[in-house]
Amino acid sequence: MNEQSLRAANDFLQAASASVQPGDFLDRAPTDIGKEAGLPNPLAVARAVRALAARRRLETEDGRYRLLDATPLQAGEPESVPRTPRKRKARRKGGRAETAAPADRRATYSDLGRAVVERIIELGREAGEAKGLADGLRREAKDNKAARIEAEQRASRHFERLKELEHKLEMAEANLRSVLAAARGRGATAAPSDTEMEAVLRILKRPSEPGGDGDGDGERAPGPEEGAPQGAAGE
Repeated sequence: MNEQSLRAANDFLQAASASVQPGDFLDRAPTDIGKEAGLPNPLAVARAVRALAARRRLETEDGRYRLLDATPLQAGEPESVPRTPRKRKARRKGGRAETAAPADRRATYSDLGRAVVERIIELGREAGEAKGLADGLRREAKDNKAARIEAEQRASRHFERLKELEHKLEMAEANLRSVLAAARGRGATAAPSDTEMEAVLRILKRPSEPGGDGDGDGERAPGPEEGAPQGAAGE
């Protein structure tokens, strides 16, 4: 039993023992327990049930399964219930059946071929399970790729918005410098009046408004007649 089959069998056993006690029949169909345990398909459920029955964790009785032991399987644990050997038809020769071969007979090429065929069938089943797992991982990778592309687009939009805000900040700073330079050119020595402060705020707010170009659009620095600082009126 490989590691994947061992894990699937233990998951099935854990899900089954969660609702019944050892010695009781399973209260649900094996397929329902397999879905709860996360087994991908009925084939995986059948393999898990077969492994548990061969190691005396489950028992078949009247078409139902009885839980014998809830102890998880260990790696390398041998089968305690051997598989039922296939019945071989006795060959007739001269109207009399040949005597059965002794139990300790030597292995033949037929036994070898049968073992090879059984192993090939088991490998085919494992390959089918691996293919299903690979398909699931491929779908998950596709979803992750779509999420990554969406995140990159969102980051690009935020970066463009940041550049736009930086440009507006530079325009506002240039407008403020122009206002202060005009005030210094008039020889203002006192702090700007409330009227000048309102004009500065209007200039700073204008670039963020729709259609605003930051040039004032009719706004200008207040002149001496609009509340120039004291000390500059006589100049």
